[in-house]
Amino acid sequence: MTAPARIIDAHHHLWDLSHCHYPWLMERGVKRFFGDPEPIQKNYLTSDFTADHGDLPIVKSVHIQVGVQEKDAIKETLWLQSVADKRGFPHAIVAFVDLTHPDLDAQLDAHGRAASLRGVRQIVGRSAEEDAKTGTSALLSDRAFATGLRLLAKRKLSFDLQLTPPLMNVAAKLFCSIPETPLALCHCGSPSDFSVEGIEQWQNGLEAFANHENMICKISGFGMFDHDWTVDTIRGHVLRVIDVFGPNRIAFGSNFPVDKLYASYSDVMGAYLKVTEDFSDSERQSMFHDNAAHFYRI
Repeated sequence: MTAPARIIDAHHHLWDLSHCHYPWLMERGVKRFFGDPEPIQKNYLTSDFTADHGDLPIVKSVHIQVGVQEKDAIKETLWLQSVADKRGFPHAIVAFVDLTHPDLDAQLDAHGRAASLRGVRQIVGRSAEEDAKTGTSALLSDRAFATGLRLLAKRKLSFDLQLTPPLMNVAAKLFCSIPETPLALCHCGSPSDFSVEGIEQWQNGLEAFANHENMICKISGFGMFDHDWTVDTIRGHVLRVIDVFGPNRIAFGSNFPVDKLYASYSDVMGAYLKVTEDFSDSERQSMFHDNAAHFYRI
């Protein structure tokens, strides 16, 4: 199995617990929707990231906001920019911004001091249990949220969307009505119910999003919901996502270090390389590099 000459990791995280406050990383003994975070409740820096990806040709990366407390969100973005300036990674920053904030313009201005800012992620859905506590799924019916999405387009910023399959059809209607805002669907919609009905609901949601032509779908994060995944168990899911969106709208991400809880970096990216080995060289180069480079302008 050979890898494309260049790979962009389109979805990973970094954190320095002495610089910003991450409630979920500092709260001990609390299990999350993806499992027990205890093994990763420590700094994860560029040196850790590069050590994890090893000899794989990871030439660029996209950093996705990772649950920093809201008052530290701008601080996180500017810290990431300083890291990028010194260490070379990451090449694109997707920051946390509350799109319903009454002073949204000023918030975006502050984040925009980071030259590598490319987009925003405000999580809509993680899991049914956690969403019931946070109420984040209500964003889909919030007019201020839709207004914020349109403002991103005016600022040439994209939106990274994390949600769950039960929310996908409603979300697709909203996002397809705002096609001017580039959209990245995180973790290919976070499939977690692998029953026949659950898979059908997820696939129907994917097809609803396929009508949005100004988007990519990021394949990542299977370990969060299937801790014992193998190449064979995810093969059909990966190929289905590619079938729905086509190789020109697919990007791959490691979701490290969260997925490090269940697999090594080489196992995660190696699985994606194995599943796609029958695609042409140009299709694989698009999926593993070019699509992310174009979408995040890196």
